[in-house]
Amino acid sequence: MTSLTTTTGPTGDGRLVVNEVAGVPGGIGAEARSARADALDAWLRGIFPARAGIALVAVGGLGRRQCAPYGDLDLVLLHAGVPGIDELAASLWYPIWDAGLRLDHSVRTVPEALSVAQDDVKVALGLLDARHVAGDPVLADQLVRTAADHWRRTAVRQLPGLREITTARWETHGELAFLLEGDLKEAAGGLRDVGLLRAIATAGVTDALRPAVHAAHRRLLDARDALHQQVGRRVDRLVAQERDGAAALLGLRATDAGEVTGDGDALLRRVAGDARTVSHALDDAWRAADRLRAGRHRTAGGRPLRRPVARDVVEQDGELVLARAAIGARPDPSLSLRVAAAAATTRLPIARATCEWLAAYCPPLPAPWPPAARAALITLLGAGPGLVPAWETCDRYGLIDGWLPEWTRLRSLPQHNPVHRFTLDRHLVQAAYEASRHTRDVDRPDLLLLGAFLHDIGKGLPGDHSTVGAPVAEVVATRIGLPEDEAALIARLVRLHLLLPDVATRRDLSDPKTIAGVAERVGDTTTLDLLHGLVRADAAATGPAAWSEWKGRLVAELVARVRTALDTGVVPAPPAPDPALVAGPLPVVHLGEDRVSVAAADRRGLLATVAGCLALHRLEVISADAATVDGRALVQCRVQPRYGLAPDPIALRADLRRAVGGDVSVTQRLRGRALAARGQSAAPRVVWHREAATDAVLLELRAADAAGLLYRVACALDEAGAQVRAARISTLGGDVVDAFYLVGGWPSDADRARIEAAVLAAV
Repeated sequence: MTSLTTTTGPTGDGRLVVNEVAGVPGGIGAEARSARADALDAWLRGIFPARAGIALVAVGGLGRRQCAPYGDLDLVLLHAGVPGIDELAASLWYPIWDAGLRLDHSVRTVPEALSVAQDDVKVALGLLDARHVAGDPVLADQLVRTAADHWRRTAVRQLPGLREITTARWETHGELAFLLEGDLKEAAGGLRDVGLLRAIATAGVTDALRPAVHAAHRRLLDARDALHQQVGRRVDRLVAQERDGAAALLGLRATDAGEVTGDGDALLRRVAGDARTVSHALDDAWRAADRLRAGRHRTAGGRPLRRPVARDVVEQDGELVLARAAIGARPDPSLSLRVAAAAATTRLPIARATCEWLAAYCPPLPAPWPPAARAALITLLGAGPGLVPAWETCDRYGLIDGWLPEWTRLRSLPQHNPVHRFTLDRHLVQAAYEASRHTRDVDRPDLLLLGAFLHDIGKGLPGDHSTVGAPVAEVVATRIGLPEDEAALIARLVRLHLLLPDVATRRDLSDPKTIAGVAERVGDTTTLDLLHGLVRADAAATGPAAWSEWKGRLVAELVARVRTALDTGVVPAPPAPDPALVAGPLPVVHLGEDRVSVAAADRRGLLATVAGCLALHRLEVISADAATVDGRALVQCRVQPRYGLAPDPIALRADLRRAVGGDVSVTQRLRGRALAARGQSAAPRVVWHREAATDAVLLELRAADAAGLLYRVACALDEAGAQVRAARISTLGGDVVDAFYLVGGWPSDADRARIEAAVLAAV
């Protein structure tokens, strides 16, 4: 008997995990996984009760002999009506639990197991991996053979239900090929989908397990092995902080500043390629199953039924194929793009043979492109939901590289920013899809689609991606066949695609200099509308953290003010203060859905007091404006709950009234809370902008986000003698860029150095 000893320790959620198993080897690769299966088999046989009429069957990873370093055990205790089976099962399960191993178990007779499989397609799939481990081999063999036979007979009928379950899983976990932190098992294209391919192949629907799929499967298993060993527990999500370590274990290394490290980007790109292979194979398998279930549609003469859907493109058996005339004639260079556009607009897949023919025989596009090719690209980019699957199919067969040589550099390129959820290539395609929602808001929808698709093309190149991407985008636009002025406009959209959100969230929109500066850079309302559509598409394609209602309102407000300036040549005047704040007894406190307004007797430090009180009630300040009108100090803040729950308005109003009235007890509570948060900050940086405002100098603080940060900085500025008339708070993942408008010119280097030191000390 092989002994199993464990060293266990608590995880973050209080469970115990196995850290070391004597006799169960670690390591990465097929041999290591097989060795782990051998060791676990031997240990399970040693603790298996010696009794006739029972058998231990492994399913899951152990059943397939693909044991991950920290995987679960999935076991079925089969019996033939043996009395006392519950006590026998307990004598087997408890030693496994005592060893700290995770266990998924069941106790059934063969008919019971088959009955459950008949009602639950996931159980039926699991039994396809069943393997005898200990006990009666005849009993185990009966289950294995009967389950496989049952699946072959019923698979075609069960596949629609299985596909529905699979689609729901994909919606939850996303697509592994395009995610920056995908789940190696559950995401589309992951290990779970390889199991589906194995089941479809077992049913004889199609030869789904091609050599490329086998190779991709092995590499995905290796990646999971490395991730388990890197983290020291079971984890299937390839999170950013573990990628380099897992890559090093897999032998994927890079040199950074002379130091050899794991190349996490190389691992992510390899996983993306393997996930694509699995996803493509599964798409083919689903279509083969659909054709098998539906039967082939034939004409009266027995030929396949064909329906024209576009020039040179027809539908046959639910797929798009080339018209016979297109195959017989000299191929048009725009043919592959026209087929892709037809697939996207009809939301029908392109037949595999058609993709292979286009890759082999469609001639390269000339430069500039012919009008038909350019029109097809715009149709493809504007097709909405059909764009992503059509684009991915074309990329699978190398057609995209023929259209856009730059795509090779962009494919599966990681984006090292916490707000991004997709790799760069998918982000660009997704941005075009999102832009199609705004095409009716602009004069040139074609340029909006192209601008959205090309806006981040400079990523991966040295320098600021907006700046270096502009000439690259202009080259692409010229090659596509756009006139010189339109290609230049595409370049301007790429160069300015971050202008509106940056200004809206970091600058005072009531300052005429802010509006005049944006109007000068944008130039005309056509460009302004295109940028507005582009920024919304970019944010939606980035992820939920990239956009919010307040950010949308700020951008819309900026666009409206700039439009007025461009249309009339006159910068709109700043909005008048709320009349309720400039009349009546003091103090005045107004609470709105996302606004807090305060009026009090004019005194220094009011902004800091209000900001601290809001932090005490767990409200984040998005923007703040301070002004003095007729001896009254006015502070107006846009806010949002820090943790999603709005504060008690009665308590907030009471604290604000007491705080602005100078109540020392409230101030002490504020300062105590703020000091408690100081340890959260990382190395901060201060940047000065001398010409950004009409009557002030702009101090920009870049630091780690923390509760009460605005309060601490506002206090420091007040104590240093700087008057803040406005503040803008922009959160980027775990960092903030806070802009403070300091009244006056502050021309002295010594004064600015003193202010900067005070701010950094407060952070």
